[in-house]
Amino acid sequence: MAALKNADTFIVDIPTIRPHVLAMATMHAQSMVIVRLTDADGVEGIGEGTTIGGLSYGEESPESIKSAIDTYIVPILESCDIAQVGATMAKIAKYVRGNHFAKCAVETALLDMQGKRLGVAVSELIGGGRVRDSLPVAWTLASGDTARDIAEGEEMLSLRRHRIFKLKIGKREMRADVAHVGAICKALGDRASVRVDVNQNWSEAQAKLGMAMLHDVGCDLVEQPVAGDDIAGMARLSVGQAVPLMADEALHGPRTALRIASAGAAGVFALKIAQSGGLFATAEVAAIGSAAGIGLYGGTMLEGSVGTIASAHVFATLPELAWGTELFGPLLQIEEILRDPLAYGDFSLAIPTGPGLGISLDEDKVAYFRRDRTAPLLHAVTAGA
Repeated sequence: MAALKNADTFIVDIPTIRPHVLAMATMHAQSMVIVRLTDADGVEGIGEGTTIGGLSYGEESPESIKSAIDTYIVPILESCDIAQVGATMAKIAKYVRGNHFAKCAVETALLDMQGKRLGVAVSELIGGGRVRDSLPVAWTLASGDTARDIAEGEEMLSLRRHRIFKLKIGKREMRADVAHVGAICKALGDRASVRVDVNQNWSEAQAKLGMAMLHDVGCDLVEQPVAGDDIAGMARLSVGQAVPLMADEALHGPRTALRIASAGAAGVFALKIAQSGGLFATAEVAAIGSAAGIGLYGGTMLEGSVGTIASAHVFATLPELAWGTELFGPLLQIEEILRDPLAYGDFSLAIPTGPGLGISLDEDKVAYFRRDRTAPLLHAVTAGA
């Protein structure tokens, strides 16, 4: 039996390289919850729980994630054989409702530990195991300034870092947003794929017109144009529009994936380990999507390196990943908290092959950015800015 010896849960605040403008907030830093579990034999596992913009995106915040883990989940871990990851997570699910981000962080740490015990990568513990060693990675152009976004896109292409770009829209008047997207599509041409994320900010009527206009200017994909709980509206838009609709905020694990697939409410699923409730649940969402003929896209909550590479291990097991991934979160931050930074290059992210997640923390960087130690409290977002 593997018994829990120690659990350390803390928040790190890392500034972003530029303001990141979304429909609901403008980010100037990212706040990430890191959980570090150690068993009685000294095997350590790390996980991450990260959301966007405090409480402006969803129902969990960095502070609530940490509190849920420390107050409710750690006592459950103390009663479990934590080498039995599935059984441990099932017990947590029985006594802790919701809190998908907190559960995902803990499950990630448990899988990291188990991989280290067995000497295998986390990707070999999920589904049928790894089928790819690298993933295509999109970059989000979210300065809000058309000329700056075009220049940034050109730079990423010249560096061979990204050739898939997603634009955050929905904050401005719809026609202004479409003009912004159209200018970028025209500038980048057939050298890149351009997609948009509306973050639920349109009504169905706006989305009907907006999606048609976006298709006409060369946009390849529209992410969550209407409210995530408006499955009927998503279904009508999916049937009536030439540009595919990608479900994001509508997806909260396998049950919601089944409802969306049954309703024909999306052409693409944005897979997110935190939003789905963990790595195992994300694999189930992907299986439902694949069985329904729905395309798959590896999404992000703008996690740091721990959450990003945990996501990568799941996505590495998917036979089909037609729309690539969006695992650029660490590149948006001014500092890396890993001893060895993740390997981005040739438009892709390389997936570590070492045991567990295949990564280790830089303890000096962690100590500097920990909110409860030497780091000042940063204001991560400006709501409505």
